Amino acid sequence: MIRALYTASTGMSTQSTAIDNTANNLANVNTNGFKRGEASFQDLIYVDAQSPGAQAAQGLTLPTGLQIGSGSRVSGIAKTFTQGALVNTQNPFDVAIEGDGFFQVTLPSGEARFTRDGALRVNATGSLVTPDGFLINPQITVPQQALNITIGADGTITATTAGAANAPIQLGQLTLVRFQNAAGLSAQGRNLFAETPSSGAPVTATPGQNGVGLVQQGFLERSNVDVVTELVGLITAQRAYEFNTRSVRTADNMLSATTELIR
Repeated sequence: MIRALYTASTGMSTQSTAIDNTANNLANVNTNGFKRGEASFQDLIYVDAQSPGAQAAQGLTLPTGLQIGSGSRVSGIAKTFTQGALVNTQNPFDVAIEGDGFFQVTLPSGEARFTRDGALRVNATGSLVTPDGFLINPQITVPQQALNITIGADGTITATTAGAANAPIQLGQLTLVRFQNAAGLSAQGRNLFAETPSSGAPVTATPGQNGVGLVQQGFLERSNVDVVTELVGLITAQRAYEFNTRSVRTADNMLSATTELIR
C-alpha cells in the first residue's frame, strides 16, 4: 500500500509533465516555424519478488514471475519536424522552407543558431536579419536603391535598380543547413535551435540540393501543431492524472482501514 502511494505519485508527475508539454504546443499554435514537442514515457525499475523462469522444483521452471513496477517517468520530449502549413504573406522578405533544413543566424556573440522562421527583415545598414535583429548567415546586404527584390527557389536573391530596371543584379544567396538528427537540437526560444552532440554537425547546402528543401518567397511556415490532436492528448493526460489520484486515495483508504484494525 505504501508502494502504491509512491507509484501513483510518479504517474501524476508524468502526466503533469505531459500536460505542460501540450500546453506549450497549444501556446505556440500560431508561432512561425514552431515544431511540436512529443513526450515519450518509460516504466521504472521493477521489484523482483519472483523472477520469470525461476526454478520451481526439480526440472520445473515458473512460466511467469512476480514483478512489481515502481511507476513511470518522462524519458524525453522530442521535437517533431514535420512540415507546417505555408501561408502567403505577399511580403518579399518572408521566406518559407519547403522541405528539410534551417536558416543559419549569427548571434551578437558570434555563436550560430538555426531557425525555420523565415520572417526576414532589413536593418539600418541593409543587412538581412531575423525579427530579433540577428544576422542571417551568409550575410546579405540589400542596397538602398534596390527595387523588386526576388528570391528564387534556390535562395538566389536579385534586385533591380531605378537606373537599370531590365538588368537585375545578384545580391547574394540564402543557404540552408540540415542535421543528421534534427530532434537532437536544443530549443533556445525566439524560434531558434542550437547544435548539440546529439544533433550532429550542421551540413550547409544550396536549397534544393543535398537533401535540403526549397525556399518560397512571400510565404511563412506556420507551426505544425494540430489543435485537435493536442486537445485529445490533453484530455487523455487529464484522465490519466485523475486515475492516479484515485490510486492514491484507494491506497490511503486501505492504510486507514489497517490503522482501524490496530485500534
